[in-house]
Amino acid sequence: QVQPVESGGGLVQAGGSLRLSCAASGRTFSVYAMAWFRQAPGKEREFVAAISGSTGTTYYADSVKGRFTISRDNAKNTVYLQMNSLKPEDTAVYYCAAGPTIPPKTPGQYYFWGQGTQVTVSS
Repeated sequence: QVQPVESGGGLVQAGGSLRLSCAASGRTFSVYAMAWFRQAPGKEREFVAAISGSTGTTYYADSVKGRFTISRDNAKNTVYLQMNSLKPEDTAVYYCAAGPTIPPKTPGQYYFWGQGTQVTVSS
């Protein structure tokens, strides 16, 4: 079992960068795939990026591909989301989640969730 805790959100201008961190307690962090989802007001939670636990294979939503990079440090039980070239449409609460070895893109298949961190991109 892991408990994710997100940090690193904030207010940034369009074109800027932010790095989100997700620290997860628990001894079995490395066996879980880790993912980032986001939810804007009035919208459903959507998949952003994921990284598998075993091989470190990464997956991205088309909307962030080439701008966001997900990575993990199993020694620190931490996953990161580097966000570059941010756009106003990236504004949302960003959630970190732990899930199956091969990460799905549907939130309902993830086991553990953090509380979220707000990212606001001004135009």
